[in-house]
Amino acid sequence: MASSSSLYSLSSVLNQHHCINLPKQCSILTLRLFSLNTSRSLSISNTPFFARRRASARSSASALSHTISRSFSLSPVSGGSRFSEIPSLHQFMPKATATVTDSAVSHPQLHSNTESDVLPKGRIYHETYGCQMNVNDMEIVLSIMKNAGYSEVAEVPESAEIIFINTCAIRDNAEQKVWQRLNYFWFLKRQWKSNVATGRSQSLHPPKVVVLGCMAERLKDKILDSDKMVDVVCGPDAYRDLPRLLEEVDSGQKGINTLLSLEETYADINPVRISKNSISAFVSVMRGCNNMCSFCIVPFTRGRERSRPVESIVREVAELWKEGVKEVTLLGQNVNSYNDTSGVEEVEFGGNWKYSDGFSSRCKVKNMGLRFADLLNTLATEFPDMRFRYTSPHPKDFPDELLYVMRDRYNVCKSIHLPAQSGSSTVLESMRRGYTREAYLDLVKHIRTIIPDIGISSDFICGFCGETEEDHEDTLSLVTAVGYDMAYMFAYSMREKTHAHRNYADDVPDDVKQRRLTELIAAFRESTGQCFDAQIGSVQLVLVEGPNKRAPDTELIGKSDRGHRVSFAILPVPDRSDNDAKRNPKVGDFVEVHILKSTRASLHGQAQAITTLSSFHADTRGEPLSCLNGA
Repeated sequence: MASSSSLYSLSSVLNQHHCINLPKQCSILTLRLFSLNTSRSLSISNTPFFARRRASARSSASALSHTISRSFSLSPVSGGSRFSEIPSLHQFMPKATATVTDSAVSHPQLHSNTESDVLPKGRIYHETYGCQMNVNDMEIVLSIMKNAGYSEVAEVPESAEIIFINTCAIRDNAEQKVWQRLNYFWFLKRQWKSNVATGRSQSLHPPKVVVLGCMAERLKDKILDSDKMVDVVCGPDAYRDLPRLLEEVDSGQKGINTLLSLEETYADINPVRISKNSISAFVSVMRGCNNMCSFCIVPFTRGRERSRPVESIVREVAELWKEGVKEVTLLGQNVNSYNDTSGVEEVEFGGNWKYSDGFSSRCKVKNMGLRFADLLNTLATEFPDMRFRYTSPHPKDFPDELLYVMRDRYNVCKSIHLPAQSGSSTVLESMRRGYTREAYLDLVKHIRTIIPDIGISSDFICGFCGETEEDHEDTLSLVTAVGYDMAYMFAYSMREKTHAHRNYADDVPDDVKQRRLTELIAAFRESTGQCFDAQIGSVQLVLVEGPNKRAPDTELIGKSDRGHRVSFAILPVPDRSDNDAKRNPKVGDFVEVHILKSTRASLHGQAQAITTLSSFHADTRGEPLSCLNGA
């Protein structure tokens, strides 16, 4: 999922994860820690666009984060327990005997110590697998650890006293890669003396191996019982407990905390940015997922949905702006179901929650606060020269209010990720997606009516349980009908604990899955070229991310508003903010680029001027360019 100039090139593609024209998300990321952001406050200006008002600032509810310790000798969690359709919190809790410590009732006061107050406790090496959310989580972990005295970061695992591996449980391939790395880390620990003697290792003592993330929650007992391979297992909602868990290892115990929370959002944590000089960044705005799609493990590894207060998000974005960040991607497992009830004078009844027409949800909203449209509008208003994207949404949560914000705010990118998963209504029902093929196509048409120049990307699963050749043909025709800019395409990988695992048979042979995946990729390539070709002759505003790897000495590359990769030659052009004095564009500049050529996977053009986001849109909004394909 790594590039020093941008967090968008996040991973290499897994064997069963085929990605076309998208930032890649499912492989290893080895990164360095550079600096710790400081916290600043920023008031939110009143925005009359929405009827709901913010109450006066008040403290957020304290996060529910019970800490739990367990000896390595304790019995593993019993398997085979059945989950209700919408699980409650107790169903996520470990069933092993637990000892709750005195810190269970409140969070450790991690920010009470300054960096100079705490002695260094060991060097950290970290690897991250999976999505952008995992990258953001690792930044939170590094902040927590730095405030606890773990301020040094090693470039290689051989030089570290603590090894963090942040894991992904979405597909089996990702888990297999983690097991391979754990075997190597076990070797570093088991053969530490000989490794030091031969110069292989430079660590001061055998490294402590810590497994974080979704795989930690899903396979906690298997990981800890793997022949002393791992010292600490910590789930996504328990990162505040990491310093204590590491101390337990020093006393001869294994540390485990995989409790899921109904409230933890890490809103008060200032993430340590892994890529300090990047002009783009990720900001987590909500955690968890309530959708309970039959194929998905996320609700069982990430828990229920909960949202950060708007004020905390604005403060974090303000710090990023001061550091020179020009583009922020808002993150969440179901980001457009954002629902902040922390500072609303009168919380509305959840029955007023509006879904996209023709869409439904199995989990009903109890109370409604500020929705994603409110958050997006606030950020776009507060930071007029910062560009905003978001991922990953669910098609059910695109009310007109959100679409109008995207249309009217020039700094909200005209790009929507709209995961379809399948083009067959029969398969969609088995997946428990809450919509039909017809409802999805109607939503695409509605979105393009309101925002004609929108770019649409998607996710697809090939070979889901019971999928027939007719179902597969429906998916191929959907791809052609919509005309996606980008798409993630996968062969189905059944995960334990999911509804599909408990109720369906994984009855599509692997060779059929792969054949269907190949056909889907071919259908996508045939249709997506039209979206790129339609940009020829237009002027696109490109945020420069770095040198073009194919011509690093002569070309720069960046992304357009719709997320297309655009390259251009490095030549002096007028700088609109400096009386049109000519200079070469550099990383972080917004550049007007006249598109001359399309490769049907990227664009190439000629730079015309260096400008700002607000100035460009004040001068011209441009002609809308769309890729309709009959949808």
